[in-house]
Amino acid sequence: MNDMSNVIVPARDSRPTSVCVYCGTGVGATPEYMEAARELGRRLAEGGVEVVYGGGSLGLMGAVAQSALEAGGRVVGIIPGFLEEREGKMPTLTETIVTDDMHERKRTMFERADAFVALPGGIGTLEEVVEILTWGQLGQHVKPVVLADIGGFWRPLVELFSHMREEGFLRPGFEVDYCVATTVDQILSAIEGACVDEAARPGVADIDQL
Repeated sequence: MNDMSNVIVPARDSRPTSVCVYCGTGVGATPEYMEAARELGRRLAEGGVEVVYGGGSLGLMGAVAQSALEAGGRVVGIIPGFLEEREGKMPTLTETIVTDDMHERKRTMFERADAFVALPGGIGTLEEVVEILTWGQLGQHVKPVVLADIGGFWRPLVELFSHMREEGFLRPGFEVDYCVATTVDQILSAIEGACVDEAARPGVADIDQL
């Protein structure tokens, strides 16, 4: 895990000016995913919020960036050199940062963002959001983290967190702080510092309510 000891983070209730969006380079099995990606990128741009993302042009990743650019927003792509060809580095971004490796990419994404949203994606998306949740659990930041549970995509992960809690591995004082949102409207509300529905906070909701 990266050393986060010198990171200065904003207050949880401050309005974000930049949001990191984690998502896949695939389009997924349902049109809902692409629709949400496009709407999120557009709405962030319209709200004057800078989009920070993985720098690629494929799948949901490309949809978020392209829709934000088309709406006149700022988009920062952060991509390791070895993935430029594989993820189809987008040439029209406001700013592109090429890193040496994945660790530097994730650290730079953290530093450039005030909040984080995880849209549907693969194991890379899962790894990114779980790491940022871990940093929060260890007290290294208080930035909002939102699981965009489009079409129930993240429900298995939320169920796993519930299982960890039941088995005593997520204990009081070591909770994982995140919000669950099922629509773009809920995502936008959550990244401003509070879950739309308090019942969606970990340790409060029954999984059947999500």
